[in-house]
Amino acid sequence: MNEHKSITTIETLVNDWLGRFNAAIAPRSTATDTAVAGPTSLFHDHSYWRDALALSWQLQTVSGAASILGLLFDVAAKSGLGPLTLDPKASAPRLVNRAGTETIEAFFTFQTDHAFCRGILRLCEDSQNPGHYRAWTFFTAIDALIGFEEKTGRNRPTGQSYSRDFRGPNWRDKRVTAASYEDRDPTVLVVGGGQAGLAIAARLTQLGIDTLIVDKNSRIGDNWRNRYHALTLHNQLHVNHLPYMPFPPTWPTYIPKDMLALWFESYAAVMELNFWVSCEVTSAIYDDDQGRWQVDLKSADGSLRQMAPRHVIMATGVSGIPNLPDIDSLSTFNGPTLHSSEYHDGEDWSGKHAIVLGCGNSGHDISQDLYSSGAKVTMIQRSPSLVVNIEPSAQFPYKLYDEDRSTDECDFITTSMPIPLVRAAHRHFTRCARKTDKPLLNGLEKIGFKLDFGDDDTGWQFKYLTRGGGYYFNVGCSNLLAEGKIDLVQFDQIERFTDAGMQMKDGRTIDADIVILATGYKPQEHLVSKMFGETVAARVGPIWGFGDGVELRNMYCQTGQPGLWFIAGSFAQCRIYSKYLALQIKALEEGLMPPQRPASQ
Repeated sequence: MNEHKSITTIETLVNDWLGRFNAAIAPRSTATDTAVAGPTSLFHDHSYWRDALALSWQLQTVSGAASILGLLFDVAAKSGLGPLTLDPKASAPRLVNRAGTETIEAFFTFQTDHAFCRGILRLCEDSQNPGHYRAWTFFTAIDALIGFEEKTGRNRPTGQSYSRDFRGPNWRDKRVTAASYEDRDPTVLVVGGGQAGLAIAARLTQLGIDTLIVDKNSRIGDNWRNRYHALTLHNQLHVNHLPYMPFPPTWPTYIPKDMLALWFESYAAVMELNFWVSCEVTSAIYDDDQGRWQVDLKSADGSLRQMAPRHVIMATGVSGIPNLPDIDSLSTFNGPTLHSSEYHDGEDWSGKHAIVLGCGNSGHDISQDLYSSGAKVTMIQRSPSLVVNIEPSAQFPYKLYDEDRSTDECDFITTSMPIPLVRAAHRHFTRCARKTDKPLLNGLEKIGFKLDFGDDDTGWQFKYLTRGGGYYFNVGCSNLLAEGKIDLVQFDQIERFTDAGMQMKDGRTIDADIVILATGYKPQEHLVSKMFGETVAARVGPIWGFGDGVELRNMYCQTGQPGLWFIAGSFAQCRIYSKYLALQIKALEEGLMPPQRPASQ
């Protein structure tokens, strides 16, 4: 086939499937039985449907042809699902490789009673019926609520109320008034002003939802600015944009922390986000009858304010409270003991001896920073860790973003993949990384460094999605360890800590002037219990990770506690899922989506 004919043939196959699907879901259709089984079936036996609010108002994944069709036809009727047609604004249907499978990938659009929607279809040939194509994956996602579209592009405000009223308040005056909340309470209170808080506040603001961010730091961006001196992001710029405002194309591939902190300040100002710094939530109680929170806020100057938002969004990260291990003898050490969140600059410890407990990104980066500043460093490993070179191996999962596609289209493809297939893809990335990084990994094993490669060899991404850490993107510290420039000891080799360092079981002593605990953070449910109480924490249950399911637990969706939401993750996750979280809140506010009932105790 020539290229033109191949493209024509692929598009014909896609249109044929869409036509069969539309006929099957049409009102009073008799095609349901043949859609489920037989040569004219729509879905492979081992297929997946992921819905992002379009038809079910949920983030959910269904597997298997019978289960998909059983639920799909039910929700299609209830949602008013209209015909599926190829998306003229997206890339044309094409052959691609997803999770090791050659498949036809096509973008489509449709409408329901309440929303404009879009999706992705992936077709594979039926091995039992050559020439017949069935769906391998099917993704449906809400794009905009009809009549409540974001205030962007053609829907943007004219600005005339600011520029033509010569005697009235100008833009700055109105922004100051809006952010003061002297005459009202916000509809949504966002706790935490990092990438998660900024992303969801920006989305909600564009949907006309009155939103306030509160953050305990004294300046927007301090969650990055106040971290250790040498910190830069470990994944590349083109993956890390916030909604609506991509980073400038002149920026470096790996963004330094202070550059990012300044961007956060600029982003909040330009996106017209209401933001209170030096402000903490001291208590929050939900009134089931009123459907509102009673939230007590305290500012650094001691002033108090009580607010009654309908929604509280926790945007404090995957975890919020430092995890401090219980090591009895550590209290005998006479020098300072810091959690990694308190560490700032290795220059303070030049010529001194430092012990770093922990082998994740923070532990490695802090060890390298100390070594580069002239300190003698000993790293303690407590459990096996995953190590992957930052280039090229750690970037393998982001190859999609190097294609000739918009960030939005890459995000959409990423979101469309069901977790079981994402796992398969990451097993492949892990195999490639182990092969590429073999010389480094061999060097680490020779010094006794204990390696692992994630649950079922799914690599660093699933370590992040299940536990928020346990891996290191090597930017040089692993080489220093392998070369003996940074010492490594295993935790079970330590007899006890002493006033001057550590006593080892083999009789050696290791001196220390400082001990740094790069031991991560407690799961977010600890923060929920502290802030909202045990009853609310029990209603919500575990946060982050998958449990027995295929969607992240209690993230970006309604929880067992009405009015309480969670958003966290990488820049890409926050950029993608802030849209779906904001649309749920807007749909609730407009009465389009059924509210969650409190979970039973």
